Amino acid sequence: MEMLQNGGPAVAGAADSLIKETTTQAFVKDVIEESKRQPVLIDFWAPWCGPCKQLTPVLEKVVKAAKGKVKLVKMNIDDHPAIPGQMGIQSIPAVIAFANGQPADGFMGALPESQVVRQGISTQRRAHAVTARLALAWHPPDHGR
Repeated sequence: MEMLQNGGPAVAGAADSLIKETTTQAFVKDVIEESKRQPVLIDFWAPWCGPCKQLTPVLEKVVKAAKGKVKLVKMNIDDHPAIPGQMGIQSIPAVIAFANGQPADGFMGALPESQVVRQGISTQRRAHAVTARLALAWHPPDHGR
């Protein structure tokens, strides 16, 4: 199975639906619309960015560990500068969490895994406050299992 490394192509197979590249044209569908169904992390990166290369495996690990409760969408700012420009992204890596079609949280720089997980929990709490539907996406009922 091919892994997403150093900003490379998306992972094949089941992880393909959790981790993907996006374009300016597909941003609304891949991030805004999808975040109305479940939280989406958008990772703004560039091939020349060393910290981006460090953050990629951390983000992938966290997203895979969430087992479908969050998606990761990556955007190469060199190939697609319009969206990061509109969002005011001035430094990379920059990761923005979208929930219910809106930016909910984010961070800049290559954080260690423990901080990325904490950021996810913070975003999870904000999403819970916004809509019950998103809260259920993060914490499905276990029905006594």
